[in-house]
Amino acid sequence: MNWILPEGSLLEFYGLSKPLKVLRGLGGGGQGQVFEVNVAGEHLALKWYFPSSLARDPNLPQRLGESIRATAPNSDFLWPIALLRPTPATAEAIKLSDLSCGYLMGLRPPDFVGAIEHYAGRIEISLQNVLRAGFFLGDAFHALHSKGLCYKDISLGNIFLQSQTGSILICDNDNVDVDGRKLSSVLGTPGFIAPEVLMSQARPGTNSDLFSLAVLLFRLFTRHDPLRGQMDLGIKCLDEPARRKLYGEDPLFIFDPNNKRNCPNPEEHAAALITWPIYPQTLQNLFLQTFCDGMKAPKRRVLTGQWKEVLAKTIDHRVLCDQCGQENFPDDLATPATCWNCNSALTQPQTLRLANGVVAASADKEIYPHHFDKFKPPDLKHPVGQVVQHPSDPSMLGLKNLTTEPWTAILSNGSKTTVEAGKTCNLAAVIQLFTPMGDVITTI
Repeated sequence: MNWILPEGSLLEFYGLSKPLKVLRGLGGGGQGQVFEVNVAGEHLALKWYFPSSLARDPNLPQRLGESIRATAPNSDFLWPIALLRPTPATAEAIKLSDLSCGYLMGLRPPDFVGAIEHYAGRIEISLQNVLRAGFFLGDAFHALHSKGLCYKDISLGNIFLQSQTGSILICDNDNVDVDGRKLSSVLGTPGFIAPEVLMSQARPGTNSDLFSLAVLLFRLFTRHDPLRGQMDLGIKCLDEPARRKLYGEDPLFIFDPNNKRNCPNPEEHAAALITWPIYPQTLQNLFLQTFCDGMKAPKRRVLTGQWKEVLAKTIDHRVLCDQCGQENFPDDLATPATCWNCNSALTQPQTLRLANGVVAASADKEIYPHHFDKFKPPDLKHPVGQVVQHPSDPSMLGLKNLTTEPWTAILSNGSKTTVEAGKTCNLAAVIQLFTPMGDVITTI
């Protein structure tokens, strides 16, 4: 690739007190190229735009400047941190246009891989961590929308996942704009664009973001397109007219319970038919709301906070099948259920009952402040307790106190013991825990 900014060069830019060093090119696309750079000893990423991109979107520098001043909605965004324009010396040295510009952002850690890799089945990641990624996406876009902003181009191509934790990073934040404003030419990525935007009936905004988010979550959870079912098989070439009909004129959810015209084909769409039943009805209902009631009624689409609530509960209810080891997500932990994979009866798990939810006790499960208070928004980044296995007997589970305050445990023999900060209690021996946040009742 021919790099706009020569690798190894020292370049001066307005806004920087010292020259930055271009370490290496990372990649490029239709808008420009991305480089790893050294700025005063800190390694960052620099996205530099092609002049043609700025000509198509002349308001881009203004939006970037506003985003930089507004700061990132939360830490999951690789947010612009500085807008760079070349000094005359730099522009002359590497033949840059006077209108050229770029922006600095954080460098993506190497253990974050593109969400498209998961969609293609090229990475190993548990269903629990896919659901965690979905929660973090809902949380990130909730934070964005709460600032009066919209993303406009939510898609697989803008998301990175950490397979071991489900953590996410959102890139390409130069699409972000004030909701309702028309300073951008960005409409979205084909397959993720809301019908009203594709049909030129509305501009991208928070309502279309909610549709795109639902598409993204469905693709992450099922590795299938929510609108490509039986109707797709009659399309020989997915050209612009065909795409417009499938996604804009006549969009139909493949699991619409009231219209089977676009149901999945058992041979061509096996992934959707296998994965959809894995998830509980409460989660399926959110997709039905957005892709049925909300398909042509943007105000009826599922909100980011609703995704967070249901996904947090779904993760709480995860249990493993004793026979095949597959992850299961029953709606109700007290109701007998069978494994979606081998049809064996699922063993009733030991549970942690809190004021605002029930958590199936299994290794690495965590409890959070929202479990004690229904008025606290769900948060999966700040656990206050963690279920851990005994180092010499994995079948023995304990609950570790991750807070700075001691807990009081009531044991099955009626005695009391203190669980100090950082210490663990044996769940098999505990019937109730008293914490400063509230009580935890254990059941078997």
